[in-house]
Amino acid sequence: MQFCDECGSMMVSRDGRMACTNEDCGATADRDEGRAAEFVSTDEQQNDDVIETEEGSNFEGKPTDDDVTCDECGHGEAWYTIKQTASADEPPTRFFKCKECGHRWREYN
Repeated sequence: MQFCDECGSMMVSRDGRMACTNEDCGATADRDEGRAAEFVSTDEQQNDDVIETEEGSNFEGKPTDDDVTCDECGHGEAWYTIKQTASADEPPTRFFKCKECGHRWREYN
């Protein structure tokens, strides 16, 4: 992988040069020829693959498979997603949204 020197975004191979994937940046650079055989371009991420976690978003994520209880309404089912919010040697944080009332909370393992 090659990253943009200007903004740090991932670069993709286009017409024999590397191009920044950040639309606001648009920088190009020569390919790192020492690793040229390792470059692979992939399809862009589709919006269907994105899990929204902002306040007020239409949250989906994954359904809970263990016992959770909403502190607001007492409902026992919620959606959740996992994010690494601390250093890599710390466990990830699970973010929940109650399927009944929409209350959000987080759990640190």
